[in-house]
Amino acid sequence: MATERTPSPSRDAKDPLPSALLHFDTLPDAANVRQRVVKGLFGVSDATVWRMVNRGDFPAPRKLSSNVTGWNVGELRRCLKGKEA
Repeated sequence: MATERTPSPSRDAKDPLPSALLHFDTLPDAANVRQRVVKGLFGVSDATVWRMVNRGDFPAPRKLSSNVTGWNVGELRRCLKGKEA
């Protein structure tokens, strides 16, 4: 009797929204999120995120470790409020 394995969550098309994006409103301002969440919040591409950072229209990311870059949730919220006004 063979049992079916439940596929593990992945970062591909099967799991398009990271949980940090789904629960962004409940994250503390001190939290950091990755670029995938930023793209989803603002509805832009990777290239546009970096263009906006370079122009100063967007908060700069922080280097969290040698291979991890993240954006501060509080800064992103202020940026979102500024776009709504």
